[in-house]
Amino acid sequence: MNPIILYPLSIIILLISACATDDQQPVIDPDREEYRTWHSFLGDKAATQYSSLTQINTENVHELEVAWTFSTGDLVEGERTEIQANPLIIDGVLYSTSPLKKAFALDAATGEKIWMFDPFEGEEPRSRGVNRGFATWSDYEGNRRLFYVAGHRLWAIDAATGEPAQDFGEYGSLDFSANLDRDARDIRVTATSPGIVYKDLLIHGSRVYNLAPGHIRAFNVRTGEIEWIFRTIPYPGDYGYETWPPDAWTRVGNTNSWPGMSLDEERGMVFIPVASPGHDFYGGDRLGKNLFGSSLVALDASSGELVWYYQFVRHDIWDYDPPAAPNLVTINRNGQMVDAVAQITKTGHVFVFNRDTGEPLFPMTEEKVPPSDLRGEEVWPTQSVPVKPKPFARQEFREEDITNISEKSHQTVLERFREIRTENRWDPPSKEGTLIFPGFDGGGEWGGAAFDPETGILYVNSNEMPWILEMIETDAVADGLSRAERIYSLNCAACHGSNRTGAQHGSNPSLVDIGDRMDFNELFDVIYNGRGVMPTFNYLTDDEIELLIEFLKDPDAPEVDAAEIDMSRAPDVPYTHTGYNRWFDPEGYPVIKPPWGTLNAIDLNTGEHIWNIPLGEFEELTERGIPQTGTENYGGPVVTAGGVLFIGATQDEKFRAFDKNNGELLWETDLPAGGYATPAVYEVNGRQYVVIAAGGGKMGTKPGDTYVAFALPDPLNYSDD
Repeated sequence: MNPIILYPLSIIILLISACATDDQQPVIDPDREEYRTWHSFLGDKAATQYSSLTQINTENVHELEVAWTFSTGDLVEGERTEIQANPLIIDGVLYSTSPLKKAFALDAATGEKIWMFDPFEGEEPRSRGVNRGFATWSDYEGNRRLFYVAGHRLWAIDAATGEPAQDFGEYGSLDFSANLDRDARDIRVTATSPGIVYKDLLIHGSRVYNLAPGHIRAFNVRTGEIEWIFRTIPYPGDYGYETWPPDAWTRVGNTNSWPGMSLDEERGMVFIPVASPGHDFYGGDRLGKNLFGSSLVALDASSGELVWYYQFVRHDIWDYDPPAAPNLVTINRNGQMVDAVAQITKTGHVFVFNRDTGEPLFPMTEEKVPPSDLRGEEVWPTQSVPVKPKPFARQEFREEDITNISEKSHQTVLERFREIRTENRWDPPSKEGTLIFPGFDGGGEWGGAAFDPETGILYVNSNEMPWILEMIETDAVADGLSRAERIYSLNCAACHGSNRTGAQHGSNPSLVDIGDRMDFNELFDVIYNGRGVMPTFNYLTDDEIELLIEFLKDPDAPEVDAAEIDMSRAPDVPYTHTGYNRWFDPEGYPVIKPPWGTLNAIDLNTGEHIWNIPLGEFEELTERGIPQTGTENYGGPVVTAGGVLFIGATQDEKFRAFDKNNGELLWETDLPAGGYATPAVYEVNGRQYVVIAAGGGKMGTKPGDTYVAFALPDPLNYSDD
């Protein structure tokens, strides 16, 4: 079992907290404000993704119609932008962000714009990275601030006016890359998911590049000053320091918290999922368990002191970090109501812990990890997984699971299958290729899970997408390559692929024919400064950037003698990888038999699955007589007391409503673009709405810039009691 540590705070909590002995679920007060509107990212600070509203229910949900739409005006011709934001709705106002990171406020009943704020003021290159929403704070006088990160700056926005709060940082913003104990010129730090507010503290995670440290920071909501830092790679004297090489704190990066976090305000505890260390797939330079990589950490929200932790993957070399904010839940365990925290994982597991102590509430088992044959690598010999609940995604991909969508597809996949490592879910990265399943993007992913506090049931959507991870020696990258090709291989191939075709159906675009879409100056600007989720490569010399641009514009240009290659900035590890490669059959479908995407209901009281169904459809396959397959999906569900579960997420660009009790499809509609975001449910003037960002852009689908809100046609005919 992973070590659990306790600080005096949790001991006090254990003494003062009481557990009901009733064998029923806790009674939910439907008039509690946080359950009737959407005050926080994912609904409330417990990340339940739940609404107590009942006006829309299983009997009338089929009557939903579009109440309003709002276009942000951010569609960029020829670019694949996205919206992943989960909007806030407070006092009848909806707050969210656009594909180009503009913040805006709308009348939540009509969709009419109140204000819009552009953090870049029309500058180029703009940040086209994703944003998932705001954190918010208000004082006793009702003054409210919205916090989010755009580019490398953390902004505080006056919610009433849309103007920066002048007393925060430098006239409303601060450099989010600063104060991380590393040279800010060599790192890039941003954030895709919002932080969370506890009293006058904004507690924030990050998304990092160039092996920047991923420390958790708490900012003063009024001034922006840092109040505390929790170092996710421990320094000398910190707990966990001995789980790393002695100098790791000076050079190893990542272990950041990118998907959001949850907060127990009564306990004063914040629960933070922490990512894997860098480099993602080779750990020979960071031998050891590597705390707090791929862990859930519970901190004293006032001080940042560690209360307890649980490490999901020791010495992670698979990028199996927790992908979503944990759900704070209250469940019935053996006749006793227990406050718990549930964390979904990319591997398709649900870990459930006592909220005070971090003790697992279901049995655990240890699984052996095969040794690595990459030089210098030492795997951790075992990994722990829960016995219950059973995984919500398949854990194995065997020959008998290979697609039979056509004979050609089956034979093509079978040949490759027999070349790569597929024997064990913990097979280490390898040069011949290692199967990653259920996938780098889950199992579970950043859309999160929805928890119904009335029943104790957790709802989670899942991907079942085989990927192949192939390692190559960095020295070998130079063999037979021109200097320009080597610059590309070492700096670009991991994201855009060795053949420049991009992450398949993902966020990293194809660079094929990039010279037709961008001129030399634009390419130089993006490479040197970065854009969106792409980091800066300003450590390359001007000559190297020019060589790289010429290679991108004309890959068949004459080669330069490999002896001219500058080795001074070669990676400090002996291996890199060929990119994040989904594995498709010749027709472009996943290589495993369906389902490829599912929606699952799990009773956290017992650990038993209630139902699971395919989520999403390829109509062309249905027409061929193939049963519904499900699709890859991004964005999470919302569950309501009206008995309805809402979710977009699917590649077929639909928005659906299901009966939460049995998974029956009750209603579906086409969106103007894919709804790859978690929806929000709220009430204004007695009318219930559900809104989703239709931002598209993922999985090869068209981009969008629209928010769509649905409601019943005549709410006076319905009651919410």
